[in-house]
Amino acid sequence: MKLSHRARRVVRNVRLPFEWLGIWTAVAVFAILPRRAMLALCDVLSAAMYRFDRRGRMNALANLRIVTGRYPVDMPYRPSATGYNPARAEDIIIRRSYRNMARSVGHALWTCRKACARVAEAGELCEEARRFLASNRPAVAVSGHIGCWEILSQLAFLQGHHMMSVAKNIGTSGMTELLMKARTSIGQEIVRADGAFRVLMEGVRSGKSLGLLVDQVVRPKDGGVWVRFFGRPHPVSAAPAFFAAKGRAPIAVAWSRPLRDGRYRCEIVDVIPCEEARDMWATTQRCLRDLERVIRRHPSCWVLNYNCFRKRPSADDLATLEERERKAGLA
Repeated sequence: MKLSHRARRVVRNVRLPFEWLGIWTAVAVFAILPRRAMLALCDVLSAAMYRFDRRGRMNALANLRIVTGRYPVDMPYRPSATGYNPARAEDIIIRRSYRNMARSVGHALWTCRKACARVAEAGELCEEARRFLASNRPAVAVSGHIGCWEILSQLAFLQGHHMMSVAKNIGTSGMTELLMKARTSIGQEIVRADGAFRVLMEGVRSGKSLGLLVDQVVRPKDGGVWVRFFGRPHPVSAAPAFFAAKGRAPIAVAWSRPLRDGRYRCEIVDVIPCEEARDMWATTQRCLRDLERVIRRHPSCWVLNYNCFRKRPSADDLATLEERERKAGLA
């Protein structure tokens, strides 16, 4: 049964005190745990999330089949004659995706205390990333919701970069405030999405580096452009290319690879010079293709349950996208 707007508002108001209690309890618990205990708790919570999040599981299955490209989204898998059960393989990947998401949020809560020491304990930079950060100030770090996206800007901050990132409202106002507090605990600067453009522009021109995520839906009227993501039209932010071109800062497409011991290693996938970033559409498309390659190899590290492909372009938007692809030789 679909609730009316008024009924939803009443339910939200009744639920709000309990959400605040749960949020601050989570902060208190995660902050006092050692790293391995924090990871174990995240794994338990992710199993519960997987069990009860039916809509999220359906989104994850549809996204996984788009990523693999091996079967139509609406066609069920059938076990093969060899005994290999693709449906079971999908289930394992989706469960691991939930675990990765829970660990990423857990890391944000865990680093509310002793942030520098805990980030240094939980992650490391590959040698290429160290060289890039040492020789480029400012820089624009671009990633997606893959691996532990929270740790990327934190590791750059430990290398001496003044990092700025953008935060959207997530869930309730309490959850948004909590994540804002967690992300600023190490010293990086978090800017709310509304009105972020001018603040980020001033920051990059003054020598501050940016850490931006580009795999979420951003409507064209909010600064997004249509690109291809796993072969499908997908509107994403063109902000990394814009700030790189205007601030003369190179772009590093990067991600944090989960290691067997629960730690993360930041790896650079691609580096785009600031001169090339002047073609904002081509640069944005290149960033998404770089992330595609990583996600295809490591689908369980991506947040699969996000409703990523819900937007459809208009006829004019699709025609513009196809014309840009022809000019870039991508058609």
